[in-house]
Amino acid sequence: MKKYFNLFDLSQKIDHKTEVLSGLTVALALVPEAVAFALIAGLSPLTGLYAAFVMGIVTSILGGRPGMISGATGAVAVVIAPLAMSHGVEYIFATVVLAGIIQAAAGFFRLGKLMRLVPHPVIFGFVNGLAIIIFMSQLDQFKDTSGDWLTGSPLYILLGLVITTMLIIWGLPKLSKALPASLVAILVIFGVVVYFDIDTKTVGDIASIQGGFPPFHIPNIPLNFETLALIFPYALVVAGVGLIESLLTLNIIDEITETRGRGNKEAVAQGTANILSGVFSGMGGCAMLGQSLINISNGARVRLSGIVAAVMLLVFIMFGANLIEKLPMAALTGLMIMVSIGTFEWASLRTFNKMPKSDIFVMVLVTLVTVLLHNLALAVVVGVIISALVFAWDNAKRIRARKHIDANGVKHYEIYGPLFFGSIAAFNEKFDLSNDPEEVIIDFAESRVVDMSAIEALNKITERYHKVGKKIHLKHLSPDCRKLLKNAEEIIEVNVLEDPTYKVAVDHL
Repeated sequence: MKKYFNLFDLSQKIDHKTEVLSGLTVALALVPEAVAFALIAGLSPLTGLYAAFVMGIVTSILGGRPGMISGATGAVAVVIAPLAMSHGVEYIFATVVLAGIIQAAAGFFRLGKLMRLVPHPVIFGFVNGLAIIIFMSQLDQFKDTSGDWLTGSPLYILLGLVITTMLIIWGLPKLSKALPASLVAILVIFGVVVYFDIDTKTVGDIASIQGGFPPFHIPNIPLNFETLALIFPYALVVAGVGLIESLLTLNIIDEITETRGRGNKEAVAQGTANILSGVFSGMGGCAMLGQSLINISNGARVRLSGIVAAVMLLVFIMFGANLIEKLPMAALTGLMIMVSIGTFEWASLRTFNKMPKSDIFVMVLVTLVTVLLHNLALAVVVGVIISALVFAWDNAKRIRARKHIDANGVKHYEIYGPLFFGSIAAFNEKFDLSNDPEEVIIDFAESRVVDMSAIEALNKITERYHKVGKKIHLKHLSPDCRKLLKNAEEIIEVNVLEDPTYKVAVDHL
């Protein structure tokens, strides 16, 4: 328990100033994001801000990846928006609680290891798509209240402030790393706007963030089967989206920091955070790659930065709303554009002529699904499925059979490669039933019987030899293959003679 609740990684030196300043920067960046995502879901801005606070504080303390930031996210907002529109906010709170229970259960049952099944091209596509989404989401700042693009001096002022922000974030670390470049950029732009009284869009122009401590509130909904049937599909998707985004973000931060997080612990933390978010008037959420990258790029490495970010966000809501609402959106827009540039895997562009075409296709497809549908979970699932099918196709072509007849006139088929649903057609083509001698041995020393389709293939090939009065033996089957055949005896008869137990002739040489 001590290890689980340890707030800091005592194995490394903590730079408290860096952690605190980075947390403050992240808190500033969380405000417009949380407000925007709440509006996407059709909820009040405070619903998103409360979710960002609760998700941030809980996952920072209990999560499996120090330095990772969680909060209200666009993917979750898109999922719950139809429910919010049709049934209201109370059903959203209940859905978030149920999603948290599902996520916590996934962590307790150690399902986080399933992220190992996500191929690298899928991760590349996910990251690139998310970077493009982050960039495109900032384009709204270049529109006026009627939705038309800015022109004239308002556009030039906004562009100048955004570019200045980006230049500070890019150039300051080359001169000094005493302060986080992103925080300095925000403060400089804020000072310039105030000093010169520049008329530009501020956080307050989006929505007010004034509020109190998140109120405890049990969702006011009927507790019956009809309610469960309504919210469960939404909760399942929210849980899936949240876990996929959080665990992929964890893996990406692991690569950047060259450390290893704990996926199952993060899943439990995400679930706990969503449960508490639902009962403290929040819309729920998950890990945020953009804010996590801001935190990590500022040098934060332990839990303190995430805790500071969450606490400062609450301070802004309760005491600093008037000041925070005066922050120029140009500074936050420039910050998020730099995040999108840093998020994009530019190295992936160099793989187009060097990696297999199937991997390039998967990477591009995942990117397109992410960008066009704004559904990160669907993009990852599609990428994994296509990668699995490509893998199955490649392995299906690798099954081979080396043939020879020994001194006793017995023909041997030495099988190489896995025998599974994709390779059974090629497997069947290897045999010359009419010209084979009276006794045949199929040697699986370099092969494996993988699935039901493979067992059925063995059943059919042995039937064919049996009908023409020829004996066939299976040789060098591995223990797991023999167990698979044994378990299938009641539904498929593998017509192999010589062995009354497994119906296989096992050669122990």
